[in-house]
Amino acid sequence: MATGEVPSIVCDDLSIADTEGRRLIDGVSFRLERRAALVIAGATGSGKTTLAGVLAGRAGTGIHVDGGQATVEGVSVRRGGRRARSLGVYAGHIGQTDGADLPPRLSASEIIAEPFTGRVRRPNGRAVALKVAGLLDELGLPLGLASRLPYELSAGMRQRVAIARALMLDPRLIVGDEPFANLDVESRRLVREALARRRATGTSLLLVTNDPEAPATFGADLLVLKAGHPVAYGRGDDVLRTPDAVPAP
Repeated sequence: MATGEVPSIVCDDLSIADTEGRRLIDGVSFRLERRAALVIAGATGSGKTTLAGVLAGRAGTGIHVDGGQATVEGVSVRRGGRRARSLGVYAGHIGQTDGADLPPRLSASEIIAEPFTGRVRRPNGRAVALKVAGLLDELGLPLGLASRLPYELSAGMRQRVAIARALMLDPRLIVGDEPFANLDVESRRLVREALARRRATGTSLLLVTNDPEAPATFGADLLVLKAGHPVAYGRGDDVLRTPDAVPAP
């Protein structure tokens, strides 16, 4: 890491709880450097989505940091206000249900452009249209799809629209929670290549997935959770040799 360069994520004994005081994440520590990648794996209910949501500034209602600390792009996840909202610019989030939850009355192009148009008072319409067209092409979506509403799209198309939206602001960090859900083989390849290109130009990746190929594809470290507890952490090939690190099917 270059001198003075801020790591994308630093987690120090982070614990997360719900409103009833139940620990959903307990004692997670790791460091994600700039341009690095981390895959989080584990069985259903292990806390992967909760951890990713908090780190992306997308914690659900009633979810809060209960112990320890984490900073994401230099922003503490314990802080609120404008500084915390800046995570929406620095960190692009791809949720596992984002494709199904697209705004029903907006066109695909409006959905993709919204992270930019929602922040800029007088956006340059031509520049926005060119950026949206480039993202559609990169993810294998026809340009004619731009004017369509979500109900006119397949599940795989909607997921790629959600991914394009997350990439619109060229975020420093991409947090993807099962980003390859509802995608066919060719679409997965295109999304993997899009993420790899951004990593090559300085973007860091945190991906929640049990895809066994993901650590090798992105040269990523692997963090495995079990019932909210970290049970393994390290390079993918070495971690997967640990019995507790193999996620349940």
